[in-house]
Amino acid sequence: MAVPKRRTSKARSKKRRSHNSIKPVQIANCPQCHTPTPTHSICPNCGYYQGRVLVDMDD
Repeated sequence: MAVPKRRTSKARSKKRRSHNSIKPVQIANCPQCHTPTPTHSICPNCGYYQGRVLVDMDD
């Protein structure tokens, strides 16, 4: 069975985990109603996405 010859240092293990951090959600304004919305998602206020209305929001 394979066993490590030397203990993995703290710096080496933290370098390996440097890409595992949680990134903040990108927020952009809707071009139609200017409501802050997450990128690549339908606007919850007007239903607008990529130049067209996908969800009819008439109440």
